[in-house]
Amino acid sequence: MSRKVYVGNLVFDADRLDVLDLFSDYGSEEVFMGKDKFTGRSKGFAFVTLESDAMAKKAVEDLNGTDFAGRPLKVAIAEE
Repeated sequence: MSRKVYVGNLVFDADRLDVLDLFSDYGSEEVFMGKDKFTGRSKGFAFVTLESDAMAKKAVEDLNGTDFAGRPLKVAIAEE
């Protein structure tokens, strides 16, 4: 069963492929990037769907607080 994780504090020029690549070791399936509806610019967060609950927990353990393009990521299990 797939599981979503929240990814915050992304640099504003990060795109969908950057996030997919970051989570590729955890079975990333889909990425939703938060974007401003007027400018189309990133809001600095994303939701990533991973292949399983175990992979989502591993991604949170491994990536929360790690540096990504000069900013510490905030990675957590997404709430419904």
